[in-house]
Amino acid sequence: MLAIRMQRNGRKHLPMYRIVVQESQRHPLSGRVVAEVGNYNPTTKKTTLDKESVEKYLKNGAQPSSRVAFILKKNGIELPKWYKEPAKKTKAAKHADKLRKNQPKEEPVEEAATE
Repeated sequence: MLAIRMQRNGRKHLPMYRIVVQESQRHPLSGRVVAEVGNYNPTTKKTTLDKESVEKYLKNGAQPSSRVAFILKKNGIELPKWYKEPAKKTKAAKHADKLRKNQPKEEPVEEAATE
């Protein structure tokens, strides 16, 4: 099965990513890619894609990673109906009862006028 994923290159503290199509069982850094379909630079947010080849691989069943799917949507490429978006991660507070927003509100004490 093919996967569309990002392959990191660039130098230390300055990443650049290739968007590649490769076998899903291979490690992204193995170097054995079927095709390179684009680039992504996270520092400048610049993306270049070969839309025709991306759509061809998606039609043939290539599974995009969650981050690549987000980039494809942003660039106007329609994902297949069979693609399921990952669930949004929600983090529960460890001690929710101790949070300030969950504490009962104290009413301001009004001082009685002494006459």
